Amino acid sequence: MTEYYKDKINSLRDLFGAAGVELRENAIAVDGKLYPVVDDVIILLRPECWTEDLKRRIGLPAAEPRGAGTGAGRRARNNEPPAHQVPGAMPPGPGTDCGECRPVPAGFAEDIQYTFGKEWLRYPEILPEHAGEFKKYFDLVDTDALASSRVCDLGCGIGRWSYFLRNKARELVLLDFSEAIFVARKNLHDARNALFFMGDIKELPFRENFADLIFSLGVLHHLPTNALDEVRALARYSKRLLIFLYYALDNRPRVWRAILYSVTLVRLGLSRIKCETARAVLTGLITFLVYLPLIYLGKALAPAGLGKYVPLYDFYHDKTVKRIKQDVYDRFFTRIEHRYTRAEIAGLNDTFREVRVSEDLPYWHFLCVN
Repeated sequence: MTEYYKDKINSLRDLFGAAGVELRENAIAVDGKLYPVVDDVIILLRPECWTEDLKRRIGLPAAEPRGAGTGAGRRARNNEPPAHQVPGAMPPGPGTDCGECRPVPAGFAEDIQYTFGKEWLRYPEILPEHAGEFKKYFDLVDTDALASSRVCDLGCGIGRWSYFLRNKARELVLLDFSEAIFVARKNLHDARNALFFMGDIKELPFRENFADLIFSLGVLHHLPTNALDEVRALARYSKRLLIFLYYALDNRPRVWRAILYSVTLVRLGLSRIKCETARAVLTGLITFLVYLPLIYLGKALAPAGLGKYVPLYDFYHDKTVKRIKQDVYDRFFTRIEHRYTRAEIAGLNDTFREVRVSEDLPYWHFLCVN
C-alpha cells in the first residue's frame, strides 16, 4: 500500500523533478515509470539488484543461483510471469525480455549489499551512544539551522543519524541499497517528514540540487570505485555534502599502518564467510580477545597521557559491548574498504569551493561546500 505517501505527492514530484507522480496500489508512477512500494519503502533498485528477501516481499518466487536454469528459461518452464509483470514491479529495460534477466550492473557489489543487510538486521537498535557519535559527525553542521531544509541520508543503514534529525529538518530522504532500509523505516516510525528509498547511490533518479544537505557517513569507502570520485559525482545533487571516509592512519604512528596491513589480510579472509552463526561467534571472539583488551590497556595508560597511542582506545573507550560488536561485524565481514589521507581529501577543492576537514574523531569527516 502507498497510504504513507498520500500527503507527500508534492515532495516526490519535486524530488524527482517530475511533471507527474501518481500513487498506485503497490507502487508509485513517476512520469509513467513504476517503482514498487514495500512497507513504505520506494524501490529504486533495478530488478536484477533486488535481494532475495525483497523478491519475497514483492511476491516473486525465490531465485535460483545465477547460471544455467535461471532467468527467463526457468520462469518459462515453471509457467511463472517475468519479474516486471508482477504488480508494482518496474518495466524491463530497453532491448531485454525482463529486467531480472539482465546482469548486475558493473560496480554493484552484491556481497556488500548482503553483508550490510545482515549487519543491520543483527544490530537494529538506535543505541544511547549513537547520540554522542551524531554530535561528533555533525560538528561541522549547524543542525539547529535545518528547519527549512531537505536533508538526504545516503547509505542510511538503520537510520541512526537521521533519527537525531527527524525533529530538526523539514524533510528527510533516506536511501540504502540493502535490507537495512526497512529497519530504518521502523526506527523512524514516528517521523512523518521522512521518505524512504531502496536504491543505489550511483544511480539516483533525483533532480539536480534536490537536497539542501547530503550526508554519507561510512559508506562511500565500501564502493568498488574511488570514493573521492563518488563525492565529486554527488556535487550535482547538493551544494553541501557531509562525508566520512576511513582514514589512512596518516596522523598515527607508522606501526599502526603495519598493524592495519595484517588486519586487512584477516578481514579479506573472514569476509568470505556467509554463515551468520560463524559470523556471530567470530564477532564475539574479536570483541573480547582483541578490542576490549586494547581498550582497557588504553584506559590504564590514559592517566599518563599514553592512551592515544593504543589502537582503538580513542574511539571505543566510552562504547558499550553491543556497540563495539556492531563495528567489529562491519569491520571484518566487509570485503571492500578504501582509505584516504587528509591531503587526498583536500584535493576535492578541484570540485568544491570549500572543503573543511574536522580536526576531531572520527577521522576523516569533512564538509564540502559549493
